[in-house]
Order: sequence, then structure tokens, then C-alpha cells
Amino acid sequence: MVVAYHGCDLSVAERLLTGESFKLSQNTYDWLGDGIYFWEYGADRALQFAQEQVARGRVQTPACVGALIQLGKCFDLLDTRFTRELAAAYEPWSKRYSSEALPLPRNTGQAPDFKLRLLDRSVVNWYLRLSDRRGDRFDTVRCGFPEGGPIYPGSGILEQTHIQLTVRNPGCILGVFRLNAETV
Repeated sequence: MVVAYHGCDLSVAERLLTGESFKLSQNTYDWLGDGIYFWEYGADRALQFAQEQVARGRVQTPACVGALIQLGKCFDLLDTRFTRELAAAYEPWSKRYSSEALPLPRNTGQAPDFKLRLLDRSVVNWYLRLSDRRGDRFDTVRCGFPEGGPIYPGSGILEQTHIQLTVRNPGCILGVFRLNAETV
């Protein structure tokens, strides 16, 4: 079980706090596949995301809500078992593109974070759909996301590194809560 945060518009936050369901996200930048996105133990980063969305016209008043999430069956890319499985899935996934003469999606943006991860999104979604068909459905997906510049010269710690969590099974969201002023 984890505490996670969802950055959004204030109107969305208020609706979620009254019991309205989260909406499934299927944006091209949703690198861990389709689902409901959270920052695990990252209230500040969730709010930063909502603030970044103002410039994109997707949010008017930045806000975030907290959630208690039961990971359930988690495709945990912080565990080498799952990174090996996803790596092994890459070859058959890429052969499908090759056989249809389609260009492979690419992760783009500046190193080291390559924020637009179209390749990762495609491979993860493909793998998860195959798992679903086998009756091996994952409730959640989580992975570390190194992001931003070094916090000081020569540091391997980056300014905005976080753990991203995607909920595929909304039943794993046990409750939603309003943040107190000290949280963010």
C-alpha cells in the first residue's frame, strides 16, 4: 500500500474529493501505458505537474489530491524481474512493427530524462495487453523516472526524480484525501 498524489485542476480535485471516479488517461506522453497517473510519495512533484499544465491550457487552477493505493498485482519496473520481462518483450514487439513496415516509436526530448517516451508507452501497453489476454492482468504499474538537472555539480541526484505509478484497476484506489498546507 502506498500514498500517492494526483496533479490536476482544482475543479477536478474537488470532484474527486466528493467521490467522483478518476478518468483513465491515454495521452501520448503516458509512458507507463494507459491508466490513472500518480506520483508515489511525491505531493510536490504532482503539484508541479499541475502547474506545468497551466501553460499547456489543460489546467486553470493547479491542485493535487492524495490517494491511498493498494498496489495489488503490480508490474513493478523497480524490480529486475519485471525489467527483464519487458526487455524480452521488446524483440517480438519490434518484429511486429517491422513486419508491417512501420517506423518504431522513439523516446524524445533532452537527455537524461527523454520526457516524451513514445517507445516506452508502446512497448509497455503491448506487453500489458498480452498479459491481460493471458489472464495475467496487472492492477498497477510503477517505475522510477529520473528527471531534471543535477541538484549540485557532479551529483547523480536529479531535481525532479520521482516514482510514477499508474493504476489500471480503479478498485486499487482505496480513498482520496485533501492535502494539508504542510504537505506541499
